[in-house]
Amino acid sequence: MLSNQTAWRKANLASKLSLDNLEKESLLYGGDSELRQRKVTKEGLAQTSSDITESLMSISRMMSQQVTQSEETMTTLATSSQAVVETNDEFKAMTGTIQLGRKLITKYNRRELTDKLLIFLALALFLATVFYILKKRFFFFL
Repeated sequence: MLSNQTAWRKANLASKLSLDNLEKESLLYGGDSELRQRKVTKEGLAQTSSDITESLMSISRMMSQQVTQSEETMTTLATSSQAVVETNDEFKAMTGTIQLGRKLITKYNRRELTDKLLIFLALALFLATVFYILKKRFFFFL
């Protein structure tokens, strides 16, 4: 394990030294091109940052529009729900009225039938009485 650590440290130092040497060479021989690349890189990063910021602002606006639309939808839904509840209450009241009307019509039909029966019985009794009287007057011998 100790040998692995020392080997790793040596490899790490060797890579650092090679990177330092590359930096020295680039500074000594190619300094202008690296500065240009940095400027181009900085300009590219600034443009990318600007694009990202613009995209985020666009997303923020879209989210705001969605929230507004959701609020309007919720308001419409609440209004519709209230209308449905009121309609349901009205239908319940109408159902009670209709049932009461049905009971009254049934009761009226029963009374009408009873009245017809009573009128028929009264007419039959009247006719029986008339026949009895006629029989006693005209056919007194029977």
